Amino acid sequence: MAPLWPGRTPTPTSRAALLALSALGWTVVLAPPPGPKVVAAVAPHTSNADFWPGILLATAVRLPVRFLAKRELFTFPVGVVMRALGGLPVDRQRAGGNVVDAVVAIIDREPELVLAVAPEGTRARGEYWKTGFYYMALEAGVPIGVTVLDWGRRRVGIVGYVQPTGDLHADFAHIRALLEGVRGHTPGQETPAYPRPVQDGGPSRL
Repeated sequence: MAPLWPGRTPTPTSRAALLALSALGWTVVLAPPPGPKVVAAVAPHTSNADFWPGILLATAVRLPVRFLAKRELFTFPVGVVMRALGGLPVDRQRAGGNVVDAVVAIIDREPELVLAVAPEGTRARGEYWKTGFYYMALEAGVPIGVTVLDWGRRRVGIVGYVQPTGDLHADFAHIRALLEGVRGHTPGQETPAYPRPVQDGGPSRL
């Protein structure tokens, strides 16, 4: 029996997704969430192959998972598909061009939410993670769910939570600890979990 998001019960579809993961050799993990809203930092994201265990995880555990996309993609008829897949439109103009503020407003609005973000920002190796996800969680007052696509041990799911404190480097150290030993599909393309460097005398919120 796979762990389920609080308040959920198994369905034929969730059972089928769990069986598919099991047949492929994957184990589902879900640390008990501290609340109904989480910003899910999904890592390592090194290949298009990550899509399938991620989709099967969301189905098997019945996560209330959503993702962000620009508002212009939600016009009819494409918008119908985007919403059905869990897309949330971000209106940058309404938020004065500030994506973090726009997303915080969305988090505040939703009764429950697992907001999936790939903080590496690329499937190729980078030097650091983007920090937008961190400030979304910090300003919304919700935890970061460290969500692994661990091809080395075939584990997929949320392994733990970090409640952001505003101490960026200390909180990232906690994230790195939760990711210890996790290997992506293509390990050479993993981006280490260090925050984007400070720019112009202040922290980057992107």
